[in-house]
Amino acid sequence: MPRSRSQQISVADTPYYHCISRCVRRAFLCGEDKLTGNSYEHRRGWVERRLLFLASVFSIDICSYAVMSNHLHVVLHINQEKAKSWSTLEVLQRWHKLHQGTLFTQQYIRGEPQAAFALSLVEASAETFRNRLMDISWFMKELNEPIARQANTEDDCTGRFWEGRFKSQALLDEAALIACMAYVDLNPVRSNMSNTPEDSAFTSVKRRINSAKENNQPKVLFPFVGNPRKDMPDGLPFLLQDYLALVDMTGRIIRKNKKGVIDASLLPILQRLNISSDNWLCIATQFGKTTGCVVGKEYAVAHYCESHQRLRKPCRQSRQLLG
Repeated sequence: MPRSRSQQISVADTPYYHCISRCVRRAFLCGEDKLTGNSYEHRRGWVERRLLFLASVFSIDICSYAVMSNHLHVVLHINQEKAKSWSTLEVLQRWHKLHQGTLFTQQYIRGEPQAAFALSLVEASAETFRNRLMDISWFMKELNEPIARQANTEDDCTGRFWEGRFKSQALLDEAALIACMAYVDLNPVRSNMSNTPEDSAFTSVKRRINSAKENNQPKVLFPFVGNPRKDMPDGLPFLLQDYLALVDMTGRIIRKNKKGVIDASLLPILQRLNISSDNWLCIATQFGKTTGCVVGKEYAVAHYCESHQRLRKPCRQSRQLLG
């Protein structure tokens, strides 16, 4: 039986989650439908623009994403401290970018005088909105619903566009996080939609590579801030150059009709995370097949299952891959 999102998502265990949404209809989300000849490639732009817009509104950061022909991958980071630091006014301003709010919240934003009972209602509404703005379920809802409405209008039909539930995976440690991000960024290469990561349209890795050429990082994505250390700023606990080298080398190897091996000595990121090159190639190409709803090294998964009173089903392959 599927578990509720409140049971699957626990920021106390990890702020990182991999989410997947799939189309429920035969019609493509994007790309070209070979049966009808219709092209839906422009819908990739819909999804990417909406995704990056939501990152500017929510207290949820985007680590990686890939918009595919009939599904969407995104790795998210929940930033609770950021949301808690917002004032009532900032919470309302952010929420009103998505919805109208209430009459009282609209009056508050305009700076109109309000009675004590109205201010009390505004504060209550702001706390509700604050919680929603750091909730992955609300994030995916605000992403998927507008896209579904646009697609239904374009297709001149009604009904569901996405599957009822998006899939989510808790990424419990750095090894799970880096493996999942690379898996997401290499989706177009693995499916022969593109030859190299830098050619992969509508992916986070293409955006990062383009920014790296100008010696900066895209502001719309969660930044790489280097290896863990004291007083570390918010960001991904890896060096950007290490990650791009890892993805580039992996992408070259997994291309169709290409064979090769990764020299682990050239990739400090694998050495630090204690992942062998053979294991890396397996998990980078088969992450979805070799992992469940909770991903991490054995001790991390055991601790998560114990704290959530879950019966853990041993996954020999996953334990081997993540050491």
